[in-house]
Amino acid sequence: MTVSQISVFTESKPGHLARILRSFESADVNVRGYAVSDTGEYGIARFVVDAPEKAKEVLKDAGAAFTVTQVLCAKLPDKPGELARIMGVLAACGVNISYSYSLISTYIVLSASDADGAERVLAGEPVELVDQEEIASFRFV
Repeated sequence: MTVSQISVFTESKPGHLARILRSFESADVNVRGYAVSDTGEYGIARFVVDAPEKAKEVLKDAGAAFTVTQVLCAKLPDKPGELARIMGVLAACGVNISYSYSLISTYIVLSASDADGAERVLAGEPVELVDQEEIASFRFV
């Protein structure tokens, strides 16, 4: 059982990722999970969405470079050791994991070029930033 992951090749410039996300929003495509990594001037934004066919059409219309890959999505209990357990099972079978990220959470991690500046900007927005203590208290059902 796999799900479609859409990998979009992006420029590492302010606004590029926001344009992609706004185009998904305009097409009523809901992002269920994502990961963004950079390689300097360019990066890869990986998305799992609720409507991959619609997302592909949006990206084609925008002239975006993207690929679609089938990936696994596992639901793990929210308790210590579960991530290690699943990775250990795969490793014991000789399966290498190239990358991994989480889905369906309204908590996101942002690595900004100016973390203090980003925090100041977001302080004036309806965004709740969390600290390490709150992360330690997370409990998902």
